[in-house]
Amino acid sequence: MSIEYEALTRTRAHRPQAIAEAAAGRTRRPWPEPGRPLFVIAADHPARGSLGVRDRPMAMAGRADLLDRLRLALSRPGVDGVLGTPDVLEDLLLLGALENRLAIGSMNRGGLAGAAFELDDRFTAYDADSIAAMRYDGGKMLCRIDPADPGSASTLHACARAVTALAAHRTVALVEPLWVTRDGGRVNVDLHPEAVIRGVSVGQDLGATSAYTWLKLPAIDEMERVMAATTLPVLLLGGDPVEAPDLVYARWERALRLPGVRGLVVGRALLYPPDDDVAAAVDIAGSLLSTGQAA
Repeated sequence: MSIEYEALTRTRAHRPQAIAEAAAGRTRRPWPEPGRPLFVIAADHPARGSLGVRDRPMAMAGRADLLDRLRLALSRPGVDGVLGTPDVLEDLLLLGALENRLAIGSMNRGGLAGAAFELDDRFTAYDADSIAAMRYDGGKMLCRIDPADPGSASTLHACARAVTALAAHRTVALVEPLWVTRDGGRVNVDLHPEAVIRGVSVGQDLGATSAYTWLKLPAIDEMERVMAATTLPVLLLGGDPVEAPDLVYARWERALRLPGVRGLVVGRALLYPPDDDVAAAVDIAGSLLSTGQAA
């Protein structure tokens, strides 16, 4: 581990109050203006025990390596900020990497990957009050819906309460509603247009108001049908990067031209590209945003 990261651990050990001090003094970036797309790097997968990328089952296990990749991504032109859990965002705060960047707190990480209770996705990280206290710019929640799994009901209820609480702080709720099925215990996202539309229909109605709700959705081939189901602003998620990057980029580019699609929230696909060139992958994604509509 580098001297810089050793110093980070010493700060955590001896001056834990430095985190709150850094949050209070952070220079914030305004949420993008109309017509300007949003580009956020996601880094909340490890909190669910989801560390693998393609054929590398422990790709995200090394914290120094992850922080190096995040800092590089955040330094690239057009990147607005990061979405992460408390440990990741606080490391970045202490390193000064969130200056003039958006910070979105990931809220429900209790649905551990592969667990029997995976779809009972408890709020084990941020809540609305802590996001407001840290002066962050939004809260993200995963809302996976399996009609055959009772755990989905608890997740729906918790997400609805979180949307309401964030709205009370006038803070964006970034809801990721995904219709899912289980196959031999593995949770699979249903990417058929009808399933994605069902997820949108449920996700956009969580909470007492949708005034501050944005949706985080997969980019699928029939994205026009999905976008016809909502008037809420939408950010495209990256998902598990199992396809060739060129295919993924082409799908993002098509979706970004649709009215209502306001940008990208992508993690593993850009932080761990096949050639490990993080800067190049982030720059390609940024170039797609410059050609998209994002109105």
